[in-house]
Amino acid sequence: MLHLRLITPPDKTDDVVRLIEKTVGTTHLAVVPGAARNPAGDVVMCDVAREAGDELIGGLRELELDKCGSIAVENIDLSLSLRADKAEDEAPGEGADAVLWEQLADATHEESTLSVTYVAFLAVATMLAACGVMLDNAILIVGAMAVGPEFGPLAGISTALVQRAPVLVWRSLWALLAGFALAMVATAGFSWLMDTFGLFSRSMVEGDRPNTAFIWQPDWMSFVVAFLAGIAGTLSLTSAKSGALIGVAISVTTVPAAANAAVAFSYKDYAQTWGSTGQLLANLGGIVLSGTLTLLAQKLFWARKRNKI
Repeated sequence: MLHLRLITPPDKTDDVVRLIEKTVGTTHLAVVPGAARNPAGDVVMCDVAREAGDELIGGLRELELDKCGSIAVENIDLSLSLRADKAEDEAPGEGADAVLWEQLADATHEESTLSVTYVAFLAVATMLAACGVMLDNAILIVGAMAVGPEFGPLAGISTALVQRAPVLVWRSLWALLAGFALAMVATAGFSWLMDTFGLFSRSMVEGDRPNTAFIWQPDWMSFVVAFLAGIAGTLSLTSAKSGALIGVAISVTTVPAAANAAVAFSYKDYAQTWGSTGQLLANLGGIVLSGTLTLLAQKLFWARKRNKI
């Protein structure tokens, strides 16, 4: 269940209440006239089944409540109420499958900013992956996957394409490309520094690396894995039961490929540089494609569910 706390101008309160009452899956409606001070107005509260939340929030935005008042949404971890149980039963579909598009757009917008923190995380993840590819250490590769924050812009691109928001597309694309460029430059400098201290060497780049050689040898399986990872990450992001391993699932070979490209470039091994870059682009493209298709499928699914009511 979701809990909505609304601040409404007095002249819109009746319209808001009518919208809530006619929305299937709502309950626990309460109106406190004149309780709000900033902005001034009435306070309206209700609970709504997650699967009906997107429809209700969309209706409230059509009333322009987000401009003249306030819409606050919270997840309810525990609700002991027969009315709440009935509301969830009446709402279409399952709450775990529901997509809150406003929440998704807000989350991806925040995660798609080219901030100092984002670049720092990506640079550290790429340097960690550089250590992994040089040592042929799969554990370090997995660690770099977990640290990498690049799924935010990838999800932002997919969400923006589905929601037809070109500004968010370019914002996310800029964060993704500029972030990787800065991280790879930093990693190339890191490789040079490690070489100076005798911790990296050309033989480590050119030697056999059975655990990490796949990173700079892209093929169709690379795209397939990225496509499946994109589906898993998107479902995890939109589901009420989101997992904590999105970074690991999505960073399959993005951060490691960027790291290998930077390290190989620092040693003028351009064959590995181009191979790693191809792996990186194939994975980024596969994730964006599968994420977009997954969101489109979810949007179509819920549109049909609502039409059946």
